[in-house]
Amino acid sequence: MSDTIHLTYLFDPLCGWCYGAAPAIETLMQQEDITVTALPSGLFAGAGAFPMDAGFAAHAWEADQRITQLTGQEFSENYRKNVLESGAGNIDSGPATLALSAVHLTAPEQEFEALKAIQHVRYVDGRDNGDAAVIAAVLTELGLDEAAKLFAAPDEELLAFNKSRIEAAQVIMHRFGARGVPTLVVGEGAEARVVSSNALYGQTEALITTLRAA
Repeated sequence: MSDTIHLTYLFDPLCGWCYGAAPAIETLMQQEDITVTALPSGLFAGAGAFPMDAGFAAHAWEADQRITQLTGQEFSENYRKNVLESGAGNIDSGPATLALSAVHLTAPEQEFEALKAIQHVRYVDGRDNGDAAVIAAVLTELGLDEAAKLFAAPDEELLAFNKSRIEAAQVIMHRFGARGVPTLVVGEGAEARVVSSNALYGQTEALITTLRAA
């Protein structure tokens, strides 16, 4: 369809603001005239990972309360106590990012569902989704057995695919000078432009109307 609106959504599985944007992204994905390509940015993966500490925990919880006010997304006391204030674990989206790539290769239509489950397990259930064992459990609970098997023993294809997705996201971020996620880009090629991320926390219908009018 020539009038299809193409969106590219850059995210990180451990980004609280991306969790806040999830309902809007899901609504965009449900529109017949909109296609959404989701790419993990690797923000908190690899060299971007770091140990959880009290300073980051306080900063995160403050931001989380703002996200709840804007979107209604839940950040539970279990998350606050067991993840932020545990004094253990890392901010490391490497396992979750790899798992999502495994889902994309084996059951691509369920990748966003897997992302939502990975976010839910952290922010609502209060389990550390930087832990590969937690991520493996999420895949199994979703019935994504093939992805779980691939995630447990990643082959060269998965590792290369995962790397290529992160690199593609980072090329886009560099092009537009985007410093963080979520980043939403509308259009392709020379016509592509960034949509204000604030639009992901307001009235999604207004965003859709704006996209269709552009």
